[in-house]
Amino acid sequence: MRTGEPLPAVGEALAALATGLWHWDTATGLVTVDAEAARLLGLPAEQVSLTEAQARARLHPVDWNEITGVIQLAVAEGTLAEVRIRIMDEQGRIVRVVRSRSKPSFDRARKAYRMIGTLQEVTEPTPGTPAGRSAVTGDWRRSREAFLLDAGRALAEARSTQEVLRVTANLSMPGFSPDGLAVFGVEGDRLTIIGHHGQQQGDDSPFSDMALDTDYPAAEVVRTGRAVYLSSPEQYKARYPLTWPLAQRFGRRSWAFLPLTVAGRTMGAWMAAFTYPVAFTPDERSVLATVARMLAQALTRAGVAESERALTDGLQRTMLPRLGPQRIPGMSVAARYVPTGGGLQVGGDWYDVIPLPSGRFALVIGDVQGHDVRAAGLMGQLRIALRAYASEGHRPDAVLSRASRFLHGISDEDPADPRFATCVYVEVDPANGVLDIARAGHPDPAIRMSDGTVLTRPTSGGLPLGIDPDADYPTTRLALEAGETMLICTDGLIETGGHDLDSGWRRLREVLEDHKGDLEELADTLVQAVHGPSSHHTTGPLIDRREDDIALLLLSREDEGCGCGDTVLVRAPVRRTMLTVAQAEPERIAVARQQLRELLHDWTSSDQRDSAVLLLSELLTNVLVHTDSDALLVAEITGEVGERRLRIEVTDTGDDLPHKRRPGELASSGRGLVLMELLAHAWGVDPRGEGKSIWFELYESVDGSGDGSWSP
Repeated sequence: MRTGEPLPAVGEALAALATGLWHWDTATGLVTVDAEAARLLGLPAEQVSLTEAQARARLHPVDWNEITGVIQLAVAEGTLAEVRIRIMDEQGRIVRVVRSRSKPSFDRARKAYRMIGTLQEVTEPTPGTPAGRSAVTGDWRRSREAFLLDAGRALAEARSTQEVLRVTANLSMPGFSPDGLAVFGVEGDRLTIIGHHGQQQGDDSPFSDMALDTDYPAAEVVRTGRAVYLSSPEQYKARYPLTWPLAQRFGRRSWAFLPLTVAGRTMGAWMAAFTYPVAFTPDERSVLATVARMLAQALTRAGVAESERALTDGLQRTMLPRLGPQRIPGMSVAARYVPTGGGLQVGGDWYDVIPLPSGRFALVIGDVQGHDVRAAGLMGQLRIALRAYASEGHRPDAVLSRASRFLHGISDEDPADPRFATCVYVEVDPANGVLDIARAGHPDPAIRMSDGTVLTRPTSGGLPLGIDPDADYPTTRLALEAGETMLICTDGLIETGGHDLDSGWRRLREVLEDHKGDLEELADTLVQAVHGPSSHHTTGPLIDRREDDIALLLLSREDEGCGCGDTVLVRAPVRRTMLTVAQAEPERIAVARQQLRELLHDWTSSDQRDSAVLLLSELLTNVLVHTDSDALLVAEITGEVGERRLRIEVTDTGDDLPHKRRPGELASSGRGLVLMELLAHAWGVDPRGEGKSIWFELYESVDGSGDGSWSP
């Protein structure tokens, strides 16, 4: 062509370059192609208008779906839409690969897309080469779809902002992966950094608290809501000369800054930086944009969840007491509360430590029915009422009776949703370790003895609070010996992980018996055994694995020593249990037998264990049958393993002393003292001021016999 000659028509120029033109209007559903474009599509080389179905029939089905996503991305970013398309013949074979480039626009009035573009045949690159990496192929699409599915699942499961950032940092994108990430947030008119990966600690300081009007890519993204792609350092320096020196020192070659948008609002920006040049093809931009949308949604969910957790946790903890540095002479107290249930992390579990006017103090632990805001509100009211009744100087039974009446009254305010509460109230005398316990439908306390043996201590109890305003709550008296620890807890510590009361106590007993640390460490160990990683290996027999709130209190009586100046005497280990069997409660004989078996769990001779249980049954039954009084059982083990002594003492207020008889073959009684002589190593009857005490002793090793008989 000579200078000054007119330029050829656009159509002629494109035809000379083997490039076709096409026009697509989604409102009419027609695709118009010129002669060259028709030839590339495998049609006669003439201009023709096709329906969307006719055009779609000429393209690979996967590529048709790809076109829709690329067009939407190009409209959102205001860029060109570029995509590779495989052309198919009538037999479904690929005849050529073409590249389409277009400038799409969206008509909001007609709610339709309008595109004008070009088609040009390209040579399909060899798979695995740099050119093949950027090509749109079926393998690449399958890898991308698998990646997006995995990324979406991982981000959906993230429960906190830190988890979201950790998941994002570990994403391996198909064909290209950034080595540096940063997530920017917005506070007022300032840009903040929520988290970053691939940079050293402190590298984010120049970018944090940056004004939104700063000439910086992330700030521009937040202002405009449009992504910024920088394929080279030269491009970065040309567009953002003021902030380029801040980014230059990281040695990156390409950057993508994408908006984090939720419900039409840009909440921040995400930066993905690369150490190698990236062209940011439409397919690569599509992957980055999809990850940015998922990241924005995940961060929003995590932020809402963290706010709810902080609110509910703060609400719950304001309703719980602070043990603080208060000192209880001769005793130590540790407490824990862990909200583990689903939904709102707030519930009705609570504990309290109350100083009493008498100089004693009370331990309270309880659980209001439900796991919602109302349960937490009732818990707060009930805790205040219990503290008030206790501070007035009432005994444990009176405190729980008044509390039950109070809860019944406030529950009547909402008849459609009545609530009750379980509770244990323990009045403690630090001087002698005496515990007066009243229980309202709550699990029994457990005692860890000085040698590590753990027993659940059966106590008398009444109905849960709030069910019957006139309910009675009998008091049980126990003694906490030096070196012993009492555990009271809510059922969440026992039953979480699919456990019932029996299997849950067995799990806790193992933790209590094996622990060697102090009281605070024991509290942490108990929580971890139920709620920590190791709890997955100790699930219970029930299918239901729902978790519940955990509240626990530990009370330990310190070993006071002998007070002998500088001389330190080592106390012989003592294991003791006490139990009252009332005339109206003969079923507690079975409880007493179980308590004795637990006390003798490591006794050398199983025959001696059976003998002790038999003799105990005889003594308790004798009191209930031949007297009108209750029986008080005291069982004590002293000495070192292998040379221990078991002493069992049963006391009653009856005046008649037992005497030995020779029962006939059909006699129903008279064998108690005969058995005592045969099986016990020593026994006796001690008169008291009121009543008497019958006792017997067994020795763990007598002449190596190991049975229950006496060898003189």
